[in-house]
Amino acid sequence: MLVLNMSLQYTMSSNSLPSFDEHRWLISIQQNMEEELENDHDFPVSIFNVPKTLMVCDPDSYIPQLVAIGPYHYWRPELYEMERYKIAAAKRTQKQLQTLKFQQVVDHLINFELKIRASYHKFLNFNKETLGWMMAIDACFMLEFLQIYAIKEGVVTVTRVLSGMSHLVDYAGRKSGHNSILKDMVMLENQIPLFVLRKMLEVQFSSLEIADERLRLMVVGFCQELSPFKMIQDLPKIHVSQCAHLLDYLYDTIVPKLESSTDITGEVEDPQGDETDQKKESSSGNSSHVKELFSEIWSILSKLNKGPIRLLKAVLFSRPVIVLLKLPWTILSNLPGFSILKQPVQYIFFSQDKEEVKPENKSSNKEISKPPLVEEITIPSVTQLSKSGVIFSPTTSNILSITFDPKTRTFYLPTVSLDVNTEVVLRNLVAYEASNASGPLVFTRYTELMNGIIDTVEDVKLLREKGIIMNHMKSDEEVTNLWNGMSKSIRLTRVPFLDKVIEDVNKHYNGRWKVKIGRFLKVYVFGSWQFLTLIAAICFLLLMGLQAFCSVYTCARIFKIDDTNSTTT
Repeated sequence: MLVLNMSLQYTMSSNSLPSFDEHRWLISIQQNMEEELENDHDFPVSIFNVPKTLMVCDPDSYIPQLVAIGPYHYWRPELYEMERYKIAAAKRTQKQLQTLKFQQVVDHLINFELKIRASYHKFLNFNKETLGWMMAIDACFMLEFLQIYAIKEGVVTVTRVLSGMSHLVDYAGRKSGHNSILKDMVMLENQIPLFVLRKMLEVQFSSLEIADERLRLMVVGFCQELSPFKMIQDLPKIHVSQCAHLLDYLYDTIVPKLESSTDITGEVEDPQGDETDQKKESSSGNSSHVKELFSEIWSILSKLNKGPIRLLKAVLFSRPVIVLLKLPWTILSNLPGFSILKQPVQYIFFSQDKEEVKPENKSSNKEISKPPLVEEITIPSVTQLSKSGVIFSPTTSNILSITFDPKTRTFYLPTVSLDVNTEVVLRNLVAYEASNASGPLVFTRYTELMNGIIDTVEDVKLLREKGIIMNHMKSDEEVTNLWNGMSKSIRLTRVPFLDKVIEDVNKHYNGRWKVKIGRFLKVYVFGSWQFLTLIAAICFLLLMGLQAFCSVYTCARIFKIDDTNSTTT
């Protein structure tokens, strides 16, 4: 009840402006500055507030609904009901300590006050005693709950259910309270530093090595329960001391850190430079022969300045002809079959424009650091790709296994398991990556990829039949809404290996003749009112010409129409 009283006092003082003491605030700031100077350590921030752009989309996925872990939501009155369960867990921990008192455990955590405060992005406006008690009680509750998922020799073993929470907790996850606790414990704003759990176990077992091993078994089992990628065979071996909190550990298991940063760096110049050069060489090689032949012929004709040749050259290079050639060329150059003639014609008639086009290439390096364009992240749906011959195949690995094989037209995607907790897990992983990641947003781009290829229920059905989606939800429609509801308000970065997959898939799809013809008709025929107006005008002129022709000549004689038959009928 001590925590409840302190929380109420803090709420009253924080919500009433007259209780603000400037002198006390000034003393607190000075003390903090002196402590920072005496203990000059750089502790990275790892627990952030969810960005407002994400919070607005779905607040229930980021705000705990049942239990508060850590200081961000500790004072919310609707979460006080779980305080008695947390205090009961602390009492059971005190009985296991035997010789030690719980106050001694709190004092041990108070020694790490600066490190705890530095882990939070938000300023914690309460004293170190309150912080120590908060961390100790929350750690006891978390450790008791995590014991349910402790693994032994790679298999999750079920331990006894918490005696005071039997109506909420069961390992099978049939009770709504159990899933609510799971979702609350994985939220970004509902975390406590993982080293606090290590210290609590170290006090109980008097050995940091034993504490780390026990904590690792619990955390691995917990992450296996919540991870959408349950089919991963080789989990990365991550030490608990290398992770900041539970969500950070889960993120590292899904998006492992690579030895070479060039594999997922935001710069796409090196991985794709060779291919772009090859494409440029091949495209220039195809048109170079036509260009050389045309230039040789023109060099011969240019020497002839007599008779009709001279007159022909004067006509071709006259201003009216050049204007007439420039007007329709922007349309003709985009039509299929005219791309080969584009460069030779530009070489003769528009050579003066070359110097104006070249400077545009100088800014291409600046585009590397910019976010990808909409065209670069657009990808056809699963149904469209299947109709174009793409084969979907599941993998038992992580996100890095996403590839596309152009030879076999096989699209490899990791198997993802979806249940009632998945949406909260996905959203908080995206929020954590957006707040903490210094490099490209790999997991966010994966969600964008899945969002791109899944548009309808039929797309989910195809992926489920291929074994890529394991649906534990009520229907395929819920899965469709899950992926399509993921927020797009995060500023994306370039992820080369995923960009390469999207590029290869689009290249295969756009290379199909059916797609080319359909896109040409859509853009240049049905999508162009000018073209339709031109067709209508031509038809109108033809009809008027036919009418004028028939008014002068007898159309019945020309087309051999029998007037007698027409009159009798």
